[in-house]
Amino acid sequence: MSILSLQNISLAFGGPLILDKVSLQIEQGERICLVGRNGAGKSTLINLINNEIKPDSGDIFRKPGLLLGTLSQEVPRHLNGKIIDVVSSGLKSNPSQDSQCTWEIQPQVEKVITRLRLTPDAEFQTLSAGMKRRVLLAKTIAEGPDLLLLDEPTNHMDIPSIELMENFLLQYRKTLLFISHDRVFLEKLATRIIEIDRGRLTSWPCDYKTYLARKRALIESEEEHNRQFDKKISKEEIWIRKGIKARRTRDEGRVRVLMKMREEKRARREQTGKVKMQAQEAERSGKLVLEAQNVTYHYDDRPIIKAFSTTILRGDKVGVMGPNGCGKTTLIQVLLNTLEPSEGCIRLGARVECAYFDQTREQLDPEKTVIENVTGGGDFLIINGKSRHAVGYLKEFLFTPDQMRSPLKTLSGGEKNRLLLARLFMKPSNLLVLDEPTNDLDAETLELLEELLLNYQGNVLLASHDRAFLNNLVTSILVFEGNGRITEYIGGYDDWLKQRKKNKTKIPSKPKKNGTKKAKPKRKGPKKITFRENRELEDMPSLIESLEQEHAVLFGRMSDPSFYKNKSAEIANTKERLESLEIELEKAYKRWETLDALKEE
Repeated sequence: MSILSLQNISLAFGGPLILDKVSLQIEQGERICLVGRNGAGKSTLINLINNEIKPDSGDIFRKPGLLLGTLSQEVPRHLNGKIIDVVSSGLKSNPSQDSQCTWEIQPQVEKVITRLRLTPDAEFQTLSAGMKRRVLLAKTIAEGPDLLLLDEPTNHMDIPSIELMENFLLQYRKTLLFISHDRVFLEKLATRIIEIDRGRLTSWPCDYKTYLARKRALIESEEEHNRQFDKKISKEEIWIRKGIKARRTRDEGRVRVLMKMREEKRARREQTGKVKMQAQEAERSGKLVLEAQNVTYHYDDRPIIKAFSTTILRGDKVGVMGPNGCGKTTLIQVLLNTLEPSEGCIRLGARVECAYFDQTREQLDPEKTVIENVTGGGDFLIINGKSRHAVGYLKEFLFTPDQMRSPLKTLSGGEKNRLLLARLFMKPSNLLVLDEPTNDLDAETLELLEELLLNYQGNVLLASHDRAFLNNLVTSILVFEGNGRITEYIGGYDDWLKQRKKNKTKIPSKPKKNGTKKAKPKRKGPKKITFRENRELEDMPSLIESLEQEHAVLFGRMSDPSFYKNKSAEIANTKERLESLEIELEKAYKRWETLDALKEE
């Protein structure tokens, strides 16, 4: 059943139409991913659906009483308070929730908080950017929307947070419309793909991999059609230039057809060009690129890196992986000798020339123009030893002349990252160091960057939460595993998963009794809840409450900087108990859902 419908929607902001007479129907229970190039209009479409902006023409029909919930790209700056207060504040802004039913919804708020592994009493302002987005997702879901709108929900999230969100949304029973460039995330979630391309919407009722195959075939067909069309119009132009014959009465119809073809070609919106990336490679380095021996780095007496050793040889492409705040950027800076290790030593090999992509974008000045951020004030660059005009170089990264003369702060996040890549590839290098380069990049630019790095003859050191990127690129991964311990695994993300499973101790199975028993026949029809299961269901809220209270106490202790002055054994035991509590809570909530569903049946 359709819950929302767009009919012949058009919208422009002074330039070409962002949406050109588009129509869309969203059915109940769908999980739709909105894809398209940076600047194609994805966030604009979300804002239209959410009634934040109005179309120039066309109609939007919403099911009566339809509740919308939105998670935007930006985190509100002035949002304060404890997590429980931030999440509950969504109920106050929802006009359909009166004070009489708020007490009925509060358990749902607590359930969402626990399912997303949030600590109710933690202060929102002290959280990382990724954790803040997880809290805002909980707030949005707690409002009980019929249609959930998510704009780049995985941005700034670490892999455990992304996987937690994936599993949560897979069980979410309402309708979902989301924008994401995380290929693994959208492969797992999307039941339909909606593409925005040159003002048009195209619906692909399939998963992401099928969409990619069908899209390639459509592009090839469109290019062939355009070639045939241009060939035909070229012949007609030659014919009309003959003059007298073309003006005869019997040829007037042919002239009208040509005029129509000219108009059609003028109206044609060509596909957005591809970014042309080419890294300038320096002289080949020695066989040894980098060596770390028993490196330890402390911050306020807390070990971020502990007794870490590794050797990077010429041609290695190494990933760095771990939760937010674990020290990935610190590790990179220590390996590059930007930070001095507390213990141990770092040795860079001969002729190593490094180019560094900084995720904080500190290399860019928001007040300067795009072209000034690349040239430093002039109009020319030295590329591969030759002078080249900056305008031509930046065009290869899809910047228009107007954008080049505009202040950097007017660019989107994806455009800023594209500019950082343009700066990065100006410098000759044989070691590329990339700290979260994939944030905000559209899927096509991401794949082009991937291809460039695969063909790059030097070394790559890469910190990323993009699982597909790690899988396709790196030859080994350095993984933060807690308490400053870093372990190296061969291969990409999926290889790490397999090796981690093998390393886990197998639980011994119970010994089988002599003789074999016949398998009991499966019962037909819905299973009824037993008396014992019903008692277990009644006891679940108090069990979960006690687990949450213990979790909150431990989390509060670990949030206090003075806690890390305790003995290392006490710190390790507390952290281990906190992790086991999170597992117990997740199991308890799953069991609660199972028993609750059983009772409903």
